[in-house]
Amino acid sequence: MSRNRVLVILAAACMIVAACTSSAGAAPTSVAGGSAAPGGVVVGTSSTPNFGIVLSGPNGMTLYTHAGDSATASTCDGSCATAWPPLAATSQPVAGSGVTGSLGTLKRSDGSIQVTYAGMPLYYWQGDTKAGDVTGNGVEGFSVATVAGGGSAPNPAAPAPSSPTKYGY
Repeated sequence: MSRNRVLVILAAACMIVAACTSSAGAAPTSVAGGSAAPGGVVVGTSSTPNFGIVLSGPNGMTLYTHAGDSATASTCDGSCATAWPPLAATSQPVAGSGVTGSLGTLKRSDGSIQVTYAGMPLYYWQGDTKAGDVTGNGVEGFSVATVAGGGSAPNPAAPAPSSPTKYGY
């Protein structure tokens, strides 16, 4: 291979790497609800009118906790995990600006690694469509994960999903 060809390939590879690692408004590559960031999944915060400062994933979407979980186990598998994708990780999660609690991980029953906050596993909600949405609070025992604690109190009066085909777990 000629020297010029090697330099062109090397320059192209550097440009691709630079584009993939740029943080100028682009969300990191997601992997099963998580992110592949060099130092681990970054858990950040966002402000909401009803819940104050809440945790958000690398994509800016609100994170939730589940009342049935513990620090050592997630109870949300199968179709539950489809409706509530776990925040997955491949290494120790990283606290973004404003995250004051303890981040960790646990091994799920399927062998994947899930990010925890204050000992509680973290999830996204399929019903949230944009950053800042908090439509899953109180649904099926899930609560918005707040910086002040693992999650806000679920609203017991909140209706369960009405369409079993949409959420059906």
